[in-house]
Amino acid sequence: MAAPKKYPDELRARAVRLYRESEPKPVIRRLAEQLNVHHEALRNWIRQAEADAGERHDRPTSELAEENRRLAKENAELRRANEILKAASAYFAAELDPTRRRS
Repeated sequence: MAAPKKYPDELRARAVRLYRESEPKPVIRRLAEQLNVHHEALRNWIRQAEADAGERHDRPTSELAEENRRLAKENAELRRANEILKAASAYFAAELDPTRRRS
């Protein structure tokens, strides 16, 4: 179960939109104070929005990060299933051939 979000998605979207639509760009720390959010949280939201828009290439897009999480979870599940199958295989091999040495 994921940890609850400290800030709602609507606030995040509004904060990023405010920053991106402002000209000249506001100081992130000052904008964060006005919105009552931590400045590093706002800075990360802005960076992620820029990555999602293709303006940054130093971090993965949200879609790519989600796909990586899904694949890591699937990989862990497959590894567990493989370990179970190995144990079952060893058990049944020992049952079928009782003369075989156990190590």
